[in-house]
Amino acid sequence: MAASTNAQSKRLSIPEFFRGKNIFITGVTGFMGKVLLEKLLRSCPEIGNCYVLVRPKKGVQPRDRVKDIFNSKLFEKLCEEQPGLQSKVIPISGDILEPHFGMSVEDQHRVCEDVSVVFHSAATVKFDEELKLSVQMNVVGVQHLLSICRKMSQLQSLVHVSTAYANCDRDQVAERVYEPPLHPRKLIDAVEWMDTETIGALTTKLIGSRPNTYTYTKAMAESLLLEEAQGLPIAIVRPSIVGASWEEPVPGWVDNLNGPTGLLVAIGKGLLRCMHGNFHATADVVPVDIATNAMIVVAWYTAVERPSTVMVYNCTTGQMNRLTWGQVERMSHKFFMKNPCNTVARIPNPRFTVSNLRKTISLVFDHFIPAYVMDAYLRLLGRRPMFVRLQDRLWKAVRSLEFFTSHQWNFCNDNIFMLLTKLSAEDKKTFPFDPRSIDWSQYMENYCLGAKQFVLKEEISELPKARIALQRLQRIQLVLKLLFAAVVWRLLVKRVTIAHSLWNLLLGWVQQMFQKVPMLARS
Repeated sequence: MAASTNAQSKRLSIPEFFRGKNIFITGVTGFMGKVLLEKLLRSCPEIGNCYVLVRPKKGVQPRDRVKDIFNSKLFEKLCEEQPGLQSKVIPISGDILEPHFGMSVEDQHRVCEDVSVVFHSAATVKFDEELKLSVQMNVVGVQHLLSICRKMSQLQSLVHVSTAYANCDRDQVAERVYEPPLHPRKLIDAVEWMDTETIGALTTKLIGSRPNTYTYTKAMAESLLLEEAQGLPIAIVRPSIVGASWEEPVPGWVDNLNGPTGLLVAIGKGLLRCMHGNFHATADVVPVDIATNAMIVVAWYTAVERPSTVMVYNCTTGQMNRLTWGQVERMSHKFFMKNPCNTVARIPNPRFTVSNLRKTISLVFDHFIPAYVMDAYLRLLGRRPMFVRLQDRLWKAVRSLEFFTSHQWNFCNDNIFMLLTKLSAEDKKTFPFDPRSIDWSQYMENYCLGAKQFVLKEEISELPKARIALQRLQRIQLVLKLLFAAVVWRLLVKRVTIAHSLWNLLLGWVQQMFQKVPMLARS
């Protein structure tokens, strides 16, 4: 124990390690990339330059896209406390699809001469992406990254962001790179000469038991990294399902509809009532700030300890602090009833089921029939119908997630536990990544509020009005249910003699009750 304490005291703390060091980040405009940049700047204020690869998009230049990032709620705290740190962020125009990331010769020279730490999080995260583009971004992009990193004279650490589901074709996932069914170079060669239509026809056969092109190409990227590491200081971080922030810098912060956020928004709006999923299975959600803290610690450890092999870190929660889809179902209902969305189509009431029959019945009666009815009502008002279209889009997204809500995996976390032992008390406090500290009830309430506030752009001050509207909708729904029950019962009464007798008995009982009320009052 004393030897371990002495070893920790000799290591540089994480802020000390990053002092004066220049870093390079890909995917900075993505969800994790933004949180990573904010955390590095806020917790390591003496860091050197942060070169960020940004692709020009729809006529908007990289510098303007970076300015938009700093204008978000995520960076509010940093901009108030340390506004000068923005000048350390240097946009580099480029694209991971291009050789050398499409950087100019001048930018290549700056990056290769100055950078000590690289974070590679750029990728396509669309589950249903065409295989050709998914390979180009997630696999060929790694090739381009490696060619740049080999020229970096001061490189101490390269952290590649993969996914815990890269190996979702197996139930037990260790912290190691598994051999893929096809060599990555053969896949790259095939993509280069095959047209999109041919590759599309072969996609199902190529990905095999994996559910989509995303998990397949992420596994290929890991294999390519392991094969071509050649002495580079590489580490692989595998987050599971990345969700809203737990604590930093804003609890519940999220800025997109990917993954569980899309489900929560659909639940909160009353659009998603039932989907295929195992109530008792683990929902391996990891808060984005937990994942990015782990990335920073991995970069530090890789540079300071210089492991002799490519280390893999399963950044997951299921084996350390379990959350189930049943808990997600119940807590999302509870917190969207407590803090409802401003406009709700129906009462939030989600259900996960493993029964295909129940799901199909719900799809017809709980989703599409109400959608057609509401669209008909909009047409009567002279407005454009929208609910059937919304349901089509929703179920396309839901189907891509059902594989993950209906299966369960056991992820080994030995390397994550090892990292926890290497940190000083101060670094543990500044860069917490132990998921055992998460209170899932508090997290889910913040997540639901964050989806409402940051994704739907609804003001928290409007909650009283939203609660009144939800109560009104509850009363309307109750009346409609009673009317429906009365109509069904009346139809049965006309057809069945026993039901007719029961109906008369019920009416007689009600009449007697009302006759007794004045008598009781007189007595």
